Amino acid sequence: MAINWRGDITFADRLAATSKMQVPYARMGPSVIEYHELVGKNVQLLLASNDTIADTQDHHINEHIFPNLPTSGSSIGRYINAQHHADGIFSEVFKAIDPNANDNDSNRLVALKITTPDMMTAPHDSKREARIIRAAMSDHVIALLNTFQQAGGHFVLVFPFMPLALDGLLRNNVLTDATRRTILRDLFSGLAHLHDLDIIHRDVKPGNILLRSPRGPAYLSDFGIAWSSTDPVSEPENEKILDVGTTCYRPPELLFGQQAYTSSLDMWAAGCVAAQITSLSSKTLFDAGDLGSELALIKSHFETLGTPTLASWPEAESLPDWGKMNFTQYQGGTWDEILPNATAEAKDLVSSLVVFESGRRLMAKEVSFMSRATDIRI
Repeated sequence: MAINWRGDITFADRLAATSKMQVPYARMGPSVIEYHELVGKNVQLLLASNDTIADTQDHHINEHIFPNLPTSGSSIGRYINAQHHADGIFSEVFKAIDPNANDNDSNRLVALKITTPDMMTAPHDSKREARIIRAAMSDHVIALLNTFQQAGGHFVLVFPFMPLALDGLLRNNVLTDATRRTILRDLFSGLAHLHDLDIIHRDVKPGNILLRSPRGPAYLSDFGIAWSSTDPVSEPENEKILDVGTTCYRPPELLFGQQAYTSSLDMWAAGCVAAQITSLSSKTLFDAGDLGSELALIKSHFETLGTPTLASWPEAESLPDWGKMNFTQYQGGTWDEILPNATAEAKDLVSSLVVFESGRRLMAKEVSFMSRATDIRI
């Protein structure tokens, strides 16, 4: 697999490297082309400074992570007819049959998430994932059916197999209004339950929202980087890892070095997901560019919502990396312009979640209550 050089270089390091290249990006250059050229130079500078990184292209993208596992059709533990289904950064997922389940049991078809804890780097931790999911059992959190050790130092988590994920449904444009309402209600109900337990999912995105059928229900899945205040190996509350989330769903406070982030991190990401659901779009609300650059993501935040000031984002003054660069003062668009195909109610929901000041974002239990009390008009 490719070397994860992005994860080894902090945002502050990137800011410092970019600052050495002087002002073109600091003034948010006059054109998108110039901007991407500068980001490309920044990446090359960062790569050149690390002698151990010669090539970041993954030349093994089609290879299984754990080649010593049984081939498709074999057994893994007690589970039979295992078929390779998907790869993660530190995991490989097989679809298999539980021979102990009845033919009409909805959990007869299972997903085996195979990990090697000794190979995982923070914040990824499959044993913590198992503990958090067990603690967070609810109607809209994926059920953990079993765990077991496998030869070769593997730790296997067993889940009900869910054939659908929200990202695929968005790509294929097959969501009905009723299903979209169901997914929104289930998403915020699941998050409200997690946040009441002081658990932060840290990777809310369409690919981690699974469904048993196109009609729902929906479940939050993949707790591999989740944080819990009660788990013994989660980071200290004010020293949380910054390298969490999936690029386009990462909130601004994370990009400016806020390690004491809260569950409002999930709410920004959920707002970005809600924008896609209510607009019926597989296109993300924000764009981090082809390189997944934090700088590109910040620019996208500011272009879309308008460049914040300390008056509109007081929290920024306390962020470690705020003020290290000057940004063009973008006016931003109205929510009618940002989400032209969404209803007024949907725009109100998204605009109450995708807010720079993290303390002003709606809490999951507020959204969950509103969605139960009223039928969200999509």
